[in-house]
Amino acid sequence: MSEAGFAAVVLAAGQGTRMKSALPKVLHPVCGVPMVAHVVTAAKQAGATRVVVVVGHGREAVEKDLAKRFGGEVRTAVQTEQKGTGHAALCAMPALEGYEGTVVVLAGDTPLLPSEAIAALVKARGARPLAMLTATLDDATGYGRVLRDASGSAVGVREHKDASEAERAIKEWNTGVYAIDAAFLRRSLPTLGTNNAQGELYLTDLVERASREGGAATSTWRAEDVAGVNDRAQLADLERVMRLRIATAFARSGVTIRDPHTAYLDATVTIAPDATIEPNVHLRGATTIGAGARIDTGCVLTDVVVGERVNVKPYSIGEKSVIGAAAQIGPFSHLRPDSVLAEDVHIGNFVETKKTRVGKGSKANHLAYLGDGVIGEGVNVGAGTIFCNYDGYNKHQTTLEDGVFIGSDSQLVAPVKIGKNANVAAGTTVTMDVPADALAISRTKQSNKEGVAAKLRQRMRAAADAAKAEKK
Repeated sequence: MSEAGFAAVVLAAGQGTRMKSALPKVLHPVCGVPMVAHVVTAAKQAGATRVVVVVGHGREAVEKDLAKRFGGEVRTAVQTEQKGTGHAALCAMPALEGYEGTVVVLAGDTPLLPSEAIAALVKARGARPLAMLTATLDDATGYGRVLRDASGSAVGVREHKDASEAERAIKEWNTGVYAIDAAFLRRSLPTLGTNNAQGELYLTDLVERASREGGAATSTWRAEDVAGVNDRAQLADLERVMRLRIATAFARSGVTIRDPHTAYLDATVTIAPDATIEPNVHLRGATTIGAGARIDTGCVLTDVVVGERVNVKPYSIGEKSVIGAAAQIGPFSHLRPDSVLAEDVHIGNFVETKKTRVGKGSKANHLAYLGDGVIGEGVNVGAGTIFCNYDGYNKHQTTLEDGVFIGSDSQLVAPVKIGKNANVAAGTTVTMDVPADALAISRTKQSNKEGVAAKLRQRMRAAADAAKAEKK
């Protein structure tokens, strides 16, 4: 069955021993997204109508992640033993039964590969059996070299371990990305041999065969884009490149990125024009930044929706929360999951919220813990206030209705409700509901004992002097 677009086979079965990791290599994230997911996305953007990922090491984890991200749009094939790229492609063929057209073979550890490179390769194949993506490096050590005849046509690939000294001097190398006619691939894969230094089935052997059966086309791309990951040092290098590209793209779209080299932005983040991102900011997951918002130095936001004109001050942390327009957050604030802040809310320094809704214009400017709460509009929460939400077994809710004033150093023992426009005096422990417009106060009566402070000092000084004498 022939169809528009092409089929993609992503090779992702290798163990990646040089990563020295329990996590399968292709699941290591680059800017918040696993390497293999970057490759699948690029293939789909280039026009892939079918995607088959060949899995092996860490199969269950890889399949679970792919299913979460792509659902039924991606199928998997299993390579139980790693016997080379040719064997991996052979394992994928049952999933392409009946398919006729172009099959693009990709590596699951090339997260920088752009969709444009894939599309260009598919176009380069034309009616020929095969096209391969190549790149050039002054030192191509470790890569398979592209062999060409006197006319310049590609006639084969020689793996580095099998290459002669003259062949190793070639600067053009095979990236391991191919566009292959499905019928040619189907009849050629079973005939591959293992007469090489690795004793494996090489896809590269198809290049020589294609050159004899209609020609092997090539498409050359930037080496940086086609680099693979073998260890964590290379992983860091590629992530550095992607981070800079993401930051630069946002800057060109109208976002102020104060220092693109220190903007840690996941590939899944959205930032509207006229927002400002200061140095050393980490925006992760599905974080969205609204127009005119400012995220200051050292902030870390994960899956946070930030409204327009919000000011998130330095070193604030947020996770799975919503910040309404024109709100002021920080410095040193902590929004834990399910914090929902309305327009013009102020959450100040060393204030922590968790599973709490805060209404329009309400403020908690200093040193407070607001957990499992519902806070109305125009509420003021004083410094040192604590929502005592946990009894050792269960969490309970604290409700502050509109216009409530909570004095400093108050403890609200949940479940408890403070009625509209009520006032809780500083230093109060609230253990029962407070009616609207009432004043709640639980301080003991103050009494001043004249002259007692001086006597206490004398007694304490004498005790200290005695302790010193004993040490001598």
